[in-house]
Amino acid sequence: MNKKLLKLCISIGVLCGIIFISSGNVQAKNQNYYVNGSTLTVTGKIPKNAKIPFMKVIKKKWRLLVMLFPAMLFVFIFSYIPMAGIILAFKKYQVAGGVFFSPWNGLRNFKTLFLTNKMWIATRNTFIYNLAFIFLGLIFEMGSAILLNEVLFSKFKKTVQSFMFLPYFISWVVAGAIMYNIFNYEKGIVNAVLKMAGMAPFDLYNTPGAWPFVLIFLKLWKQTGYGSIVYLAAITGLDQEMFEAASIDGANAWKKIRYLTIPSLTPTAVIMVLMAIGNIFRGDFGLFYQTVKTSSILQSTTDVIDTYVFRLLIDSSDYGTSAAAGLFQSVLCFITIMACNGIVKHIQPDYALY
Repeated sequence: MNKKLLKLCISIGVLCGIIFISSGNVQAKNQNYYVNGSTLTVTGKIPKNAKIPFMKVIKKKWRLLVMLFPAMLFVFIFSYIPMAGIILAFKKYQVAGGVFFSPWNGLRNFKTLFLTNKMWIATRNTFIYNLAFIFLGLIFEMGSAILLNEVLFSKFKKTVQSFMFLPYFISWVVAGAIMYNIFNYEKGIVNAVLKMAGMAPFDLYNTPGAWPFVLIFLKLWKQTGYGSIVYLAAITGLDQEMFEAASIDGANAWKKIRYLTIPSLTPTAVIMVLMAIGNIFRGDFGLFYQTVKTSSILQSTTDVIDTYVFRLLIDSSDYGTSAAAGLFQSVLCFITIMACNGIVKHIQPDYALY
C-alpha cells in the first residue's frame, strides 16, 4: 500500500512539474531574449514560437525544478539504470561472469522462448485480459462516478464511495485466500451451501473455462472504486452553468448525462485508456498468481506473460530466456502505445498524450 501511495504522489508531482514548466504563458515586461541570433524585446506575453533560453527557464522556475527533482531521480534510478540489464536477453548467463561478462549467444534465448506454444498462449491471454480490463473498467469507473455524482445525500454518497474504494487496499494475497475459502471444493462456503441444497458441488479450481469471468470480476471489484475517483474529480471540475442552463431548457438527468457529462469526460477517458494501453501486454502478476497459483490445469486460460516468465525463471533458472521474454513484452507495449497515440493524435490532437 505504501508503494502505491508513493507512486501516486510521485506521478502527481511529475505531472504538476511538467505542466508548470511547459507553460507558455510566461509574463514579462520589456525583457530581451535572443532568438536565432537576434534580440527580441517582449512586452506582456511571449509569443508561442519564441525560443526562450534554457538557462532563463531554470533561473525563473528553479523552485518547480527542485520539487520535480526527487521524482526524476526516482524514475532514473528505478527505470533507466536497470535498462542496462537488457543485454542479458542476448547472453548465456553464467554466475561467474555475471550480467556484463557472460558470453553472448545472439538470438538463441528468443528462439528458446518461442519453441513451445506456451509463450504465444500467454501473450494472447495477456492481451485479451487487459483489453477486457481496460474497456469494462472504463464503463464501470465512469458509470459509477456519474451515478455517485447524481446522489444528493452526501452521507450516503461518502459511505458508498468508501466501500467502493476499500478493495483497492486489499492485497491480492488476502483476496486469493478469501476466494479459496469461498470456492474450495471440499470445505468452501459455496459448495457447502450447494450440498445443503441437495445440489452437486462446483469445482472451480478444475474448471478452466470459468476463470476468465472470475478474473475479470476480481479486477473490476478491486479497481473500480479507485479508478472512479479520476472521473469524479473531472465531473466536479465541470462548469455548472451549462447544467443549470440545460435544466432551464427542460433537460432531465439522463439528457444532461448523455449530452453534457459524458462528452465532457471524453478527454479524460481517452487519456486514461491510452495510459492503460501502454501496459496492455503486462499482466497483473498479483491477480493471476495469487488467485490461480501454479495450477497446470488452468494455465490455458489464466497464464499471462508475467506468470510464464516467473515460472520459467523458478523452474529452470534460465535468466537469459526470462530476460528475452521481458524485452519482448516491453517492445510490444512500446509499439502499442506509440501506434495508439499516433492514431488519437491524427483524429483529435488535443486528446493525445504527446
